Formats: sequence, structure tokens, C-alpha cells
Amino acid sequence: MTLPKVPVPDAVAILIGRQMPERVARAEREAVNQAYNVGLCRKPEYAEAREWALADLARANKVLGAYNPGLLVTPKAVAR
Repeated sequence: MTLPKVPVPDAVAILIGRQMPERVARAEREAVNQAYNVGLCRKPEYAEAREWALADLARANKVLGAYNPGLLVTPKAVAR
């Protein structure tokens, strides 16, 4: 049995975000942005841009993993 996703109100998300250190919140934003960019760079001519995005994603995940391993972001986890 899977539960349906319930949207989190903005005020609750802000309260949750305030509990995190600024460096972790910044790393989370960076990881989500770079994971999205990896998805955009699928063609062979964008290989260099994809590698840069993966490197930035790995750097952000290093900070997130040190804070809480459950926060790691993968390119497949980001869907916009």
C-alpha cells in the first residue's frame, strides 16, 4: 500500500528549512538544480556540461550526506 503524496504548505516548508544550517539548505538547492541540469544534458554534444553538473551535484551531495544521508539527491529523483 502506498500513500498519496500530500503537498506541504509553504509556511511549513519555511519552518522546516529554518531548522537546517544555511550551508545544508544551499547545498540542497544546488543539488536539485544540478540534478535537473544533468537531465537536460542528454545529447552527446552536451557531455562536458553534463560532467560539470555531475561534479557540482557530487560536491553538494557530500555536504548533504554529512548532515543527513537521507537528503542525497540523484538525477533520477528530480522531476519537474
